[in-house]
Amino acid sequence: MTMKKILFLSILILFSQSCKNILEEEIVSGITADYYNTPAGIEDGVKATYEPLRSWYGTQRGYTLTVFGTDTYTKGADGDYKPVNDYIATMNTPPSNTYFRETWNFLYQAINTANTVISRAPNVTMAEDRKAIRIAEAKFLRAHYYFILVQMFGPIHLTLEETTTIETTANRTPVLEIYAAIIADLEAAASVLPAAARGADYGRATKGATEHMLAKVHLTRATIEGNPNPTEDYQKAATYAKSVIETTAYGYSLVPVYANVFNQDNQENPEVVFAVQYTTELITNYNPNANPAGGEFNDGNKGHLYFQMEYDAGHKGTKRDIANGRPFKRFKPTVYTQNLFNLSADTRYTASFKQVWYANNDATLDQVTGPMKLGDTAIYLPAFEMPADVKATKKYKVINPSEVNSAGNYRYFPSLIKFLDPRRASIQDERGSRDFMVARLSETYLIAAEANLKLGNISDAVNYINVVRRRAAFPGKTADMEITADQLTMDFILDERARELLGEMHRWFDLKRTGTLIDRVKKYNPDGGPNIQPFHVLRPIPSDQLDRVTNKEEFQQNPGY
Repeated sequence: MTMKKILFLSILILFSQSCKNILEEEIVSGITADYYNTPAGIEDGVKATYEPLRSWYGTQRGYTLTVFGTDTYTKGADGDYKPVNDYIATMNTPPSNTYFRETWNFLYQAINTANTVISRAPNVTMAEDRKAIRIAEAKFLRAHYYFILVQMFGPIHLTLEETTTIETTANRTPVLEIYAAIIADLEAAASVLPAAARGADYGRATKGATEHMLAKVHLTRATIEGNPNPTEDYQKAATYAKSVIETTAYGYSLVPVYANVFNQDNQENPEVVFAVQYTTELITNYNPNANPAGGEFNDGNKGHLYFQMEYDAGHKGTKRDIANGRPFKRFKPTVYTQNLFNLSADTRYTASFKQVWYANNDATLDQVTGPMKLGDTAIYLPAFEMPADVKATKKYKVINPSEVNSAGNYRYFPSLIKFLDPRRASIQDERGSRDFMVARLSETYLIAAEANLKLGNISDAVNYINVVRRRAAFPGKTADMEITADQLTMDFILDERARELLGEMHRWFDLKRTGTLIDRVKKYNPDGGPNIQPFHVLRPIPSDQLDRVTNKEEFQQNPGY
């Protein structure tokens, strides 16, 4: 919550819901602060603490602040937030800075909700085991929100107590102290939470999800300047990741076929370590707290909008439809991303990108060169350059890599299909119901590989990464996907994370954690590369936050902004 702190719990309880299975909507009126001294108040407070996950995951703000301005994606044709990708001065002026402000505000609101549950629950009369689990869930979520904030903004205000009055001062708590608080919360949560949450409890925090997060937090803390013992953090990251992978009670396993991880009919698959749930029930998805004036309405997972090229205009034989999505053209894959994959052995290129669009518009079929009927190929984006003489023989439109990557083209590019949502109610409907996978077991393997590489356990690191790569292989190509010790470097792990987790809201954090953000953006992002500076490893503190505090000398803007 911002430093002018007012309880938002009542409005959160009125409208919040975290998981479509576990949090039934109930309209409550006349709520006072005393409500949170009751068992029902604690239950609703925990639900309200989950809800802001939907303000981040699967939203344009979340994608903009994690996908933009990296080595994997640059800007597409449309959208108001291109300065975030380009690292120009206007990234800290409206409208581009809106997402920094909104993220800061809703995460602190969520933290105060968690603080309220944690401080009040011990004095509430309810079943002790249930109470302990609810407190543990609140600690897991508080840690999750602080982890996002500290990675983005660096030294921030740390408060672990409920705030019920207006406060006008704030502190810039050292980063290592914030990480200590995050780890303490996660360790406490892991000691209480159940191993798994299935059925009606699917979507709640579990011990497995907490250990995955502990692995990632330790992996990140190991890189923080001034850390007195990074080796210990790498060891703990490796240990926690191994536990997530090997503990049978957690029930995790890799889905055998990479493409099936994103099958909307099998969202609750064993690879999911933690997911934010969405639904076709609009009131369940609705989040009034994250809809400030001019802000983004969070009434569904909208990932299906942002990675699609303009297939529905400027082409013969095609028109917009539900299956292919509503193309907002926000994010265009860089040349680096397009060239990451071994196309003869690795299924992840074809499982991740749409290359072919089929004719679905009979009104323009007669304008196509040569005979074409509905269902025929209308647009094709080959991964390799098609020779001009071969291209000339095709009745459909061929967009070669040289055209995709030509100067000024931000409309036509390979389109990420992981988040497509054909269950939307209509062609124009932006509201998606696909769950967002925050953590997958394949990432746990990659965390284990990175931690072991840093520890010098090269054989273990190679084994972990090869598990992920073997799963991604075409039949008969497993050997081609396996790597040896001499191939394993930090750059290779970053490449592998890009191949495996493309678009899944990890990349900006990955590059910052590994100290490669500046170099890789300069090398691979044609729009952000010329402008990025060392200070861009931190995001700007929202100006209204700076304006509110009375101790302005102690609470200042991050350098460079």
